[in-house]
Amino acid sequence: MEKEYFQNQKKLFFEYLIKHTVTCSMASKALNIPQKNLTRYKRQLENAGKLKACFKSICRVTNHRAEYLTTNPEIINTLRS
Repeated sequence: MEKEYFQNQKKLFFEYLIKHTVTCSMASKALNIPQKNLTRYKRQLENAGKLKACFKSICRVTNHRAEYLTTNPEIINTLRS
């Protein structure tokens, strides 16, 4: 049951990043998922080649410089070029 809970969070995070380019803090606030969990999922998705950082800018939640993330394959393909 607990494993399914985390898998569902990861899937929700992945799907959210297809349509929204945001920081982990912004996603955490929007999805109500703890940021430490999103950081773990971010690493897993990066290692799988499914998530990329698009650019760095000021986060709207923390007001600190942070990476804006995406799982959108069209955006990821332009970043690889």
